Amino acid sequence: MITPQATAERVQARPAEERRDVVRAARAVFAREGWTHTTLEGVAAEAGLEPAAVEHCFKDKGQLLLSVLLDGSASVAAALTVVAESHLADVTDLERQLTALGHAWLTPLAAFPEHFAIVRHIGAEATRLPAGLPQMWQTAGPRQAQRELARRLRRLADAGLLDITDADHAAGCFIQLVAAGVVQRSFHGALPLPDFEIDALIAAGVADFLRLFGPRPAG
Repeated sequence: MITPQATAERVQARPAEERRDVVRAARAVFAREGWTHTTLEGVAAEAGLEPAAVEHCFKDKGQLLLSVLLDGSASVAAALTVVAESHLADVTDLERQLTALGHAWLTPLAAFPEHFAIVRHIGAEATRLPAGLPQMWQTAGPRQAQRELARRLRRLADAGLLDITDADHAAGCFIQLVAAGVVQRSFHGALPLPDFEIDALIAAGVADFLRLFGPRPAG
């Protein structure tokens, strides 16, 4: 049986672990319920704690959602950094490797389903969220991943494989042209598309990207 005393003892003895437990529980609840219907009491029940334990870790629901989003965004951005490096480290066939990168860029949708369920809720509830929270998530997540991709595209441009003046702009175009169509049509992975449709969207996006940023012909 959970009692306030037992909960307080757990929080005092294992503050870092307790906080992680709360974040994991909150991720699951926010993914199911969204911002409006999530309560600290519901998160506490999911974590098997008293509400006081959640309030000990987080002062309010907004701080809790921000922590969940930053934690998830850091994981997604780290995964995408590895994806970009592994596909663009040694380029021998630019179109083929950009196509493979496009497919790999979508793998976090399946790897982090709760995070992207929360992202779907954010799109629907953006006007109800605490001021500044969506912007902080964007900076820590999507924009960080874009910056890491930009660094690697800059290296390709320096090697003469791409014609880029603004690497961050080029990275944003790659994401929009190659990945965004699949992300949008699948509602951030909630309704996966058939492989043939994904292949067609990525191939068309890579072709458009290379028309914009492919190397200029010699002479």
